[in-house]
Order: sequence, then C-alpha cells, then structure tokens
Amino acid sequence: MRIFKIVTVIIILLGGAYAASMYYFVDDSKNFTVEKEIDYPVDKVFAQFNNLQNFTRWNNFFTSSQSIDIDYYTPYEGQGSAISYVDPKNDTDGEMFIRYENPNKTLKYQLFEDKNENPTLVDVKFKPVSAEKTRITWYVHTPKLPVWRRVENFWTEDRFAENITKSMVNLKNSLGNKVEKDNQMAAIKYDSLMIENEEDKLLLGINVSTSNKKDALYRNIVMNYNKVYNFVTMDLGKKDDEFGYPILMTDADNYKDKEVSYFLGIPLSKKIGVSDNNFNFRSVNPSQNYVMYYKGSYEGRIKAIQQLIQKAKKDEMRFGDIRQTFIERPMEGQAVSMKLSLSVYK
Repeated sequence: MRIFKIVTVIIILLGGAYAASMYYFVDDSKNFTVEKEIDYPVDKVFAQFNNLQNFTRWNNFFTSSQSIDIDYYTPYEGQGSAISYVDPKNDTDGEMFIRYENPNKTLKYQLFEDKNENPTLVDVKFKPVSAEKTRITWYVHTPKLPVWRRVENFWTEDRFAENITKSMVNLKNSLGNKVEKDNQMAAIKYDSLMIENEEDKLLLGINVSTSNKKDALYRNIVMNYNKVYNFVTMDLGKKDDEFGYPILMTDADNYKDKEVSYFLGIPLSKKIGVSDNNFNFRSVNPSQNYVMYYKGSYEGRIKAIQQLIQKAKKDEMRFGDIRQTFIERPMEGQAVSMKLSLSVYK
C-alpha cells in the first residue's frame, strides 16, 4: 500500500512537471514556412493547387493511403471549393476548404483534422522565378493544442515538410506528363518528316503476337490497349494525368508479315510492384528518331512507315524498331491519330 502511494505521488509529480514544461516552454501553436521551386510556369502550377481534384492526385497526404475516401464539393475549383475525407485504415478524417484565391499568386486553405474545431491555416504564395520556373511558399499556422498534446508541436513542422517534399516529386511527375502531352499536341504537323531526339522512357505493358490479316491487327491492338489502360487505371489506381500516351513498339518492316509481334505499353514515372504476370516493364533507351505524325485508317500508316524507312536508307542510317505513339485513344471503327518514330543510328 505504501509503495502504491509512492508510485502515485511520483506519477503526479512527473505529470505536473510535464504539464508545467509544456505550458511554459512549448508554444500552444506553431508558425513555420516551407519553400520549394519547380521547373514549370506559374499558371500550370497554380492549376494543380486551386483545383482540389488535381490537388489530391499528387499531394502525398492523399496519395500515400490506399484506403482513403474523398468527397468533392462544388465549386470544384477556386474560392469556396472543398473536400471531406475519411481514412478508416489510418483512423483519420477531415475537411479542407479554399477560403481565398488570387489567381496565380495566392491561395488560403483551412484544414480541419479529426473533428478538431480549430483549423490548420495554410497560405500558399506562388512567384514566377522565370517563364519556366515557379517558387512556392507555404505559410503554416497550426491550431492551439491543450497542454497535454503540445508535445506534438515538436514534430509537426518536420512532418509537414516531409509531406511537401514527397508531394513535389509527385507534382513534378504529374506536370511532366501534362506538359509533354500539351507540347506533343501543339507540335503536330501531319505527314511532315522530322528528326527528334527522344529521352528514355519506362513502359508498363504487354507482349503480343497476333495475325496481320485485314482489320484483325487493329482490333487486337484496341483490345490489348484496353487491357493495359484498365490495369493501370483500375488495378494500379493511376489517373490519366499520371502517365503518358500509349506506345506500341514493333519491328519497322513487319507490316509485311503474316503474323506480328509487338509490345504495347503506357509510360510511367517509376517502377512499381506488379502482381499480374501478364504485364511487365520495358525500358526504352534514348534515341535519335525520324518522326512523322499520321491521321487516318490504321492500315494507312504503312505508307508513312515506308517513307521513314526510305529516308533512313537514303541517309545511310541503320534503323531499329518503330514506335507508334497513340495521340488519341485507339478505338474500333475510328481513325487513328499517332506519332510514328523510327529509331536510327550510324
């Protein structure tokens, strides 16, 4: 009994010392600033912050959980837009609002976490460093915490900064895919032969061998494109702005063969675990390409491929595979819009 009383007194003294130290030496809320730069223009960057559907696709807080469920409320963009979320696996929920917007300059967010009536206030400033670079600054004010929870303020800033660092990697990948698609669409000059240097790519896709009879090949391509697209979007949970245009790789002159082998894949930013053995990754090395954009029936592409091969032979260049990048989704009964790239080398 005496020992119990002593232990009780010690616990009370320790609790009192903890409470006193928290009260006198630890602020009840925190103010801190995080600054990052990204190599994209301010209008492209701002659109990823003021549209909360875009925001949740790259912000690590939301992308790091497979069990989080998000509801979006109108307006979906700008001042007045809001979301609520529930993550049963991690036992957390909350609401987020955009309270103020000055286009391409400032956003003010309020974040209510786990039924806390006091919000975290986040002001985000956007400043163009150049035409192709933007500085983003987060000004964060956390809600007041009671004495027994103030210890959380020791790691709040580090946790927030770590989330931003991971989020910026996701944002760079997302914007990279968006800008690449925009640039490709803007640069299209159909039936003109061009020379391009292409960077390396990582494709997730499927290997196929099929008949080259009239219409059979294209039907097979459409079917396998749908397989790959559904796997990437449904099984892997990727959004359309997280990956590039689908690419079909095959021998340059196999259009003459009775049977065609090809690899059809979708570009991803990094390798991830894939449990389905029907799908695999393929790395595409940097290369110099002879390029033509083509629009029409799939069978009509052969003339453009022949022009690329003739150009390579005329220039005394050896050539490798042909890459067919579908600028528009391949669909049965519709014309294709594609970029044909013949890799060449001395």
